[in-house]
Amino acid sequence: MADDDQDDPRDIPLTGSALRRGARLASLPAGFAARTTWGIGRRLVGAPAAAVMTDVQRRTADQVFSVLGQLKGGAMKFGQALSIFEAALPEEVIAPYREALTKLQDAAPPMGAATVKRVMTREFGADWPERFPEFEMTPAAAASIGQVHRSLFIAEGGAEPVRVAVKIQYPGAAEALNSDLRQIGRLARLMGTLMPGVDIKALVRELQERVAEELDYSLEADAQAQFADAFADDPNIVVPRPLAHTERALVSEWLTGDRSLADIIANGTQEERDHYGETYVRFLFEGPARAGLLHADPHPGNFRVLPDGRLGVVDYGAVARLPDGLPAPMGPLLRAAADGDYVTVADGLRAEGFVRAGSRVEPDVLARYLAPIVEPVAVESFGFDRDWLRRQGQRLAAPGAEGMGTALKLTVPPSYLLIHRVWAGGVGVLCQLGATARFRQIVADSLPGFDDPA
Repeated sequence: MADDDQDDPRDIPLTGSALRRGARLASLPAGFAARTTWGIGRRLVGAPAAAVMTDVQRRTADQVFSVLGQLKGGAMKFGQALSIFEAALPEEVIAPYREALTKLQDAAPPMGAATVKRVMTREFGADWPERFPEFEMTPAAAASIGQVHRSLFIAEGGAEPVRVAVKIQYPGAAEALNSDLRQIGRLARLMGTLMPGVDIKALVRELQERVAEELDYSLEADAQAQFADAFADDPNIVVPRPLAHTERALVSEWLTGDRSLADIIANGTQEERDHYGETYVRFLFEGPARAGLLHADPHPGNFRVLPDGRLGVVDYGAVARLPDGLPAPMGPLLRAAADGDYVTVADGLRAEGFVRAGSRVEPDVLARYLAPIVEPVAVESFGFDRDWLRRQGQRLAAPGAEGMGTALKLTVPPSYLLIHRVWAGGVGVLCQLGATARFRQIVADSLPGFDDPA
């Protein structure tokens, strides 16, 4: 174990004042305004508009994601949530951001050694080094509200030490999460400019609603144990079993392997993309039926490729508790859409609360609006890619009855919000992978009623 008790000067503690953290976030619109003014000046002297806009976006991306990553907390979590939607955006918009977004999926500046020791002492007592021999002070991973250290762990009773991952929460995480998300909510207009097509306000509201659960590692340990039991014998999925926990620390079995799904997105072969894409989305969809839980943080950094080829899944702080599985109407309605029966789809969506009160959506309009995004379940095998997802995003956001006009008549009921985000995020990651997947079969296996529509 390292003896250096000096904090890394790059470590920006979450216990810093709200004013200091707020000032960093508040610098974003000021910077964007300055760059926009600079861009207007360049255009006045003849610079091409497209080139100016790309340059402004690239410079803005550098600042935005540097700030989000350094602040950790809610800022970092927001950046990670954005990263799963990047495949839906036009290439000229997302290209400057892709590298920064990918970095946000896997890493954040770590706590210094002195802070780590204080946290471990608070959570496990002054004798914690005896229970955690060979504790590595340099974190193996650092994310939005906590970081992970590799260690040996001796459980109570004197058992043989086992290799573990020790996840510890940043001091002041609760205050930082709430403060950052409030501030980001106020910056929604700017963030919407950077990420057109993403409902920033809805995303922030959802993150705010789940803050308390994600901060309590006892709840995470319970959810992780349920997933571990449900997938214990799965040939393709590994869920590390939790071994000990406090409210702000979690000790789990160590997963060997230094590749994440983000690496497959960047460097994987087509065979790897197809295989891990199917495995990834099958885990997301099967969780409710097998564990009564939906893993609700689908960004690629939470999925690790193990040396034996299996996919390890970590981070169970964000889950939706679905003891009866996914809502029963989902399977029959999706099958009806795949079969082109939009009279049934229209009636079902209204019954489930997807059609706004006082609005009416004709089945033929709904068919033109939804049919293209139902394509993956209408065929036996579907090739996901960025171009397909961009076309859907642009089409749904276009003015007119079959685009924004229909969208304004539809809404997502509260009971479906998290399911919708996981579904959209899962499809987004498949498009980042460029995976060809037997999506229809995965849906049929996961959604009761898909093979037996009402």
